[in-house]
Amino acid sequence: MPPDLQSIQLIAVTSIFLAFGLAEVFIGKFFAQEAGREDNRLDVAVGIMFPLVSGSVFALSRALCAWLIPDLRDAWADWPLWAMVGVLLVADDFTQYWWHRLSHTSVMWPLHRAHHSASYMSVRVVYRNNLFYYAMMPGLWFGGALLYMGFGWTFVWYSVVKLLVIIGAHSAVRWDQWLYRYRVLHPLAWVLERTISTPATHYAHHALTQDDGIGLYQGNYGNLLFVWDILFGTYRITRQYPPAYGLNDDRRHGQETWYHQLFFPLVKSRRAETVLGHEKHLPID
Repeated sequence: MPPDLQSIQLIAVTSIFLAFGLAEVFIGKFFAQEAGREDNRLDVAVGIMFPLVSGSVFALSRALCAWLIPDLRDAWADWPLWAMVGVLLVADDFTQYWWHRLSHTSVMWPLHRAHHSASYMSVRVVYRNNLFYYAMMPGLWFGGALLYMGFGWTFVWYSVVKLLVIIGAHSAVRWDQWLYRYRVLHPLAWVLERTISTPATHYAHHALTQDDGIGLYQGNYGNLLFVWDILFGTYRITRQYPPAYGLNDDRRHGQETWYHQLFFPLVKSRRAETVLGHEKHLPID
């Protein structure tokens, strides 16, 4: 990615994180009371790790393209905006829906459980995943390839819009509650909650339980678009927020350490019962 594109993207992404983060500080939610020592360490480690891993994947993807398909460098740069956005929605967001959905199976769950081990919702949780969850994510590899093929500015603004949605969906700032509070805004709420991820629908995915009619951790997988959940029947829309978040196995056996969650399978948990080791795969509830 050219330096000017990188600079614009970095400024935009940083501004979004800061805006939501400062809003959480203002309402007293950023330094979550529910966060333990392992949560705080993991959140800081992820903040350092994610830019390094995602940047490395993009760079390696572009390098592979230069080696395998050198003639396609900037070959799609003249595509119309609608075509580029359409390809990005499929290559990035649609594949991420399925990657996320696969991550809630026993095989992939150890790489994703860190995202759900937080007993709070916050901007701190957005990229809280295992190292290998991102290293193998199809959307990042496809994104690097599309940048190589000339998606440039379109990719930058697409990623900014997507980040705005997913940060907003994780943030403790429940921006959608204003849509539910005023009847005149209900039609807009109806459209938005079926189109993009909102706090109410994504909070449900992080719920401690899905037996209360609100939580649905085996659904509501969408990142940017909630449309994928509507299409594949994996959605629950209640306009309510779960009373509790996190994982029951952490409550029974104590929190996993931050480095076990981040670096599994390079580092195995020593907890008596865990998915981060050889013992057995526990159900996520």
